[in-house]
Amino acid sequence: MRALMLHGDRDLRLEEIDPPPAPAAGEVQVRVRAIGLNYLDVWGFRGMAFARRKMPQAAGVEASGEVVALGEGVKKFKVGDKVTMYGAETCGHCKACREGRDNLCENVAGIMGFHIDGFARELVNRPERLTIKVPDGVSFEQAACAPIGFGTVQHMLFDNARLEPGETILVHAGGSGIGTAAIKMAKAIGCTVITTVGDDDKAEKARALGADHVVNYRTERFEGEVRAWTKRKGVDVVFEHVGADTWNGSLLCLKRGGRLVTCGSTSGVSTTMNLMQLFQQQYRIFGSFGCSMRNIRESLDKMAHGMTPVIDTVFDIADFQKGLERLESRKVFGKIIVTL
Repeated sequence: MRALMLHGDRDLRLEEIDPPPAPAAGEVQVRVRAIGLNYLDVWGFRGMAFARRKMPQAAGVEASGEVVALGEGVKKFKVGDKVTMYGAETCGHCKACREGRDNLCENVAGIMGFHIDGFARELVNRPERLTIKVPDGVSFEQAACAPIGFGTVQHMLFDNARLEPGETILVHAGGSGIGTAAIKMAKAIGCTVITTVGDDDKAEKARALGADHVVNYRTERFEGEVRAWTKRKGVDVVFEHVGADTWNGSLLCLKRGGRLVTCGSTSGVSTTMNLMQLFQQQYRIFGSFGCSMRNIRESLDKMAHGMTPVIDTVFDIADFQKGLERLESRKVFGKIIVTL
């Protein structure tokens, strides 16, 4: 079968590998149909965590497909079901897993496509408990955005930041996959959305999604614009995933007692911050990584009810390199999908 295999730093090859065996007890075999590209993939291709990997390794952390075979004892699925899959190998029995906090598993074996073999292969065997049925009306391409593109945002906004109807939120990088999802989810509950983008074309697209105020961070200082739009009051929530370049500006945008939630550090992993500002303004800062199985189900339900992900481009797996180049170019608006 075909698979996208990582052999070393940026050495990604489409090649033939042996298919998996028949699914074991409690497993389903899935024919992968669509893969969502994420910056997590880019970091993996660049060489992060190589010391923990056994090369070559199948790429891909987010995908959807259809069930083609069932292992003994599988009850929740039938052949032909459209599914998506959790992107980490969790244990299923620690306290966090039992409580449904899957992304805090105490014995996680690794992230698919980053530490262990991922989804960019035609067939994959997955535990029934880590497989989620996709509702009718949701396409493979859309479902491939649920585990990260939507699930991450669902966890950030509602589990961590506790975003409430009527609040004001600053969404950084509104043209990214998670940025577009955050705009949609916040607007759906009646929030005022301010977002940052890198060019005027993205600004128009962000407004079309529902953003109330858009700032081009290449020509304007977003901190000043946000303070002006909120009459110096600040926003209730900052949706942060850019990192060092925007961190302190994001704190300046918060109102007293405001919440910042972050899941990324694309512009750098280290920064300095004013601790007096932190405690005097009583900011609440949340680190957020991945999501739970519940968040994926919630995301799929939103898709089934019309809140579909923004998909920038769809590439065939033979053209995967074009997808990666577009993602790294930062010209993308929404998600990039690779189909098999």
